Amino acid sequence: MSVTETQNEGLKRGYKIVVPAADLDAKVNEKLEEARPEIEMKGFRKGKVPMALLKKQFGERLMGEAMQEAVDGAMNAHFEDTGDRPAMQPEVKMTNEDWKAGDDVEVEMSYEKLPEIPEVDLSGLKLERLVVKATGEEIDDALKSLAENAQNYETKDGAAENDDQVVLDFLGKVDGEAFDGGAAEDFPLVLGSGQFIPGFEEQLVGVKAGDEKDVTVTFPEEYGAENLAGKDAVFSCTIKEVKAPAAAEINDDLAQKYGAEDLAALKSQVTERLEAEYAGAARAVMKRGLLDELDGKVSFELPPSLVDAEAQQIAHQLWHEENPDVEGHDHPEIEVTDEAKKLAERRVRLGLVLAEIGQQAEVEVTDAEFTQAVMNQARQYPGQERAFFDFVQQNPQMRQQIQAPLFEDKVVDHIAEQADVAEKEVSKDELQKAVDELDEE
Repeated sequence: MSVTETQNEGLKRGYKIVVPAADLDAKVNEKLEEARPEIEMKGFRKGKVPMALLKKQFGERLMGEAMQEAVDGAMNAHFEDTGDRPAMQPEVKMTNEDWKAGDDVEVEMSYEKLPEIPEVDLSGLKLERLVVKATGEEIDDALKSLAENAQNYETKDGAAENDDQVVLDFLGKVDGEAFDGGAAEDFPLVLGSGQFIPGFEEQLVGVKAGDEKDVTVTFPEEYGAENLAGKDAVFSCTIKEVKAPAAAEINDDLAQKYGAEDLAALKSQVTERLEAEYAGAARAVMKRGLLDELDGKVSFELPPSLVDAEAQQIAHQLWHEENPDVEGHDHPEIEVTDEAKKLAERRVRLGLVLAEIGQQAEVEVTDAEFTQAVMNQARQYPGQERAFFDFVQQNPQMRQQIQAPLFEDKVVDHIAEQADVAEKEVSKDELQKAVDELDEE
């Protein structure tokens, strides 16, 4: 077998691979010999079928396998010997298309190699980490929100208003006949919640405890129960009680509702949560600063195929953001702008640098980290979590989409540990301004 270089321009490489017919024939014979002991054929004992007959029966199929294995083996040996890493899947095509048994196989392979990434002195990076402390006012606002979410309803005198809770008995009838699911006793209904079919709750605004009221509604045409869809119904309602919403008091009882031992513990939890949110935003700001620093320190030739693919993706995304009503790919050809090309070059360059740093530092995404990320995404599909897990396991591209940002974040953390990081305490508004500036870039 021979491998001859045909192109060496920048990162572009081309090679001619020739697999001798004798090598292919030997590989086919080897495969037949391996399988021979288990082959049975009429007129011959198991394992005693003549080689010539085996080759006539199975040779053509095995020749295809031998050709593929030989070419794959030559490619793998080439990459191992040269150390080249293809930027994308190599293009491989057979050049002697009129090939017949007994001929050598001639293959042309071309690819763009990944460039050599210059080493970066991470200790020379100067970064700034914004730090925001939760203020007393922010903590109080968060506690008030928790109290509102844990609100109670207290009996009130007077007429029911929107957001009040009405406790009632009701019996629904269609054409004078009661129907399944149309009756309840002591049912607590919050007016304006949209819990009942349209028009029901609105007719109870103004009722008082002790009132009896007939509520007339029409079931929607698309209602789940076919026997009720589009039908008029009358609900005879007896109002037992009217209650007004009352926010829970901010005290130890509220804290215990949220699993804290007392109010002090709840305040501590709220403070930690707020500052964790601020830290997450601050991390995004620092990450942008880190990438800007790296971008200014490295320069090397980029594989055109990677840049073009990234630019196309960016242009496509920007076009859809400007045309949100258009879904799918049924649209005119999208032109790649200079802005998209420039952004693509930055992304490819930084992606290669981060990948190299991560590889040198032996950064890995653990199975536990990957599983947790899949679980977080699966929660977006209630009731279909198992199906989502199975889809991810069977789809390598999806696995890569989930794993790539995890790997990048771990590399960023590794770089930050080596860099010179100065902390700067700022207000929440200053942090928000810094985050907004990220979106504008």
